[in-house]
Amino acid sequence: MKIGIIISQADPETVWNAFRFANFSLNKEHEASVFLIGKGVEYEEIDDEHFNVKEEVQKFIKLKGHIFACGTCLKSRQKEGSAVCPLSTMQDLMNIVEQSDKILTF
Repeated sequence: MKIGIIISQADPETVWNAFRFANFSLNKEHEASVFLIGKGVEYEEIDDEHFNVKEEVQKFIKLKGHIFACGTCLKSRQKEGSAVCPLSTMQDLMNIVEQSDKILTF
């Protein structure tokens, strides 16, 4: 199954759980893509002693998950994309929606 996950917030527990689910899905041999929009593009700045978002993101990347980030949302925060999390467009989000069997939003 192809799973699309949209993260639109920067709450540590929520983002941590979203990536935990994404990792669980990949471990169950499903495909998973994450699209960050709005406050979700701030995921790299989350530093929480109880919810290690960075660790879950690294697992996701190691498991060959794909992360996309809204370019407009990044630019409005004076941020840039990266090799791991490329600057993306609404077309990229549409592609995830069209190609996924299920979409989850966090």
